[in-house]
Amino acid sequence: MSIAVVTDSTAYLPPGYAARYGIRVVPLHVSVDGGKHVDETGFSPCDLADALERKQRVTTASATSGELARAYRRALDDGAEGVVAVHLSRQLSGTWDAARLAARETDPDRIRVVDSRSAAMGLGFSVLAAADAATAGADLAEVEHTAAVTAARTTTTFSVQTLEYLRRGGRIGTAAAVLGTALSIKPLLHVHDGRIDALEKVRTTTRAMARLRDLSLEAAGSGSAAIAVHHLAATEHAEELAARFSAELGESVECVVSEVGAVIGAHIGPGSVGVVVLPNGWRFGG
Repeated sequence: MSIAVVTDSTAYLPPGYAARYGIRVVPLHVSVDGGKHVDETGFSPCDLADALERKQRVTTASATSGELARAYRRALDDGAEGVVAVHLSRQLSGTWDAARLAARETDPDRIRVVDSRSAAMGLGFSVLAAADAATAGADLAEVEHTAAVTAARTTTTFSVQTLEYLRRGGRIGTAAAVLGTALSIKPLLHVHDGRIDALEKVRTTTRAMARLRDLSLEAAGSGSAAIAVHHLAATEHAEELAARFSAELGESVECVVSEVGAVIGAHIGPGSVGVVVLPNGWRFGG
């Protein structure tokens, strides 16, 4: 049975991996100062950082049910016997709800929608594992199960310079944002049960990076692991973290560094760094 895997642009897969695994990607959208929404894929992290630096208001929007339905239908028309659609956490975006509607309207018997309960490579690892299973000949239920199980095994931890961007987007409470700003705290957060929750409060970026390292190493464990280090306008910190993971874990870890796109970046702000860990699971080497 040929199963197609569909996701959205917030998976932030490493370059070339969508084409390599035949994964179909539906873009989410971004708007600046109330202007026309454009696809995230056409609005670079550099464009986002520039807009935020100029104090422009950047808003984001989910993929529509029509956009998702067209992607699912194309996959079926191209010969897939079923579709597994893995998307950004429904607690963070309306994309999952739109996907459920699109599946019902297109072919509910042949389309399964999975809530990754995460974002970035917390979503991406699930997508890649599902695509691997599909390539190996797994059926619709097996590919769906692989996606769900892999998503549940990832951990996502990140540090932001300010909680203001998360507050503006409604992803964290106003009281928490004011506290973080007033005390000059560099908050550590994590994705828990599909939501963004506070994890720890530290005083400096240096301390935040050290805690990200320690928590991620703990999550990786003693076996093999795949790690994605994400950032927005914080290349040096991200590459330093990746180097430490390689030094600490050696050949047991595979690590990629990538800048997040505009949809996630607009909610976390410049200087943010995050780490997604998948222990003992999918590997970048396939």
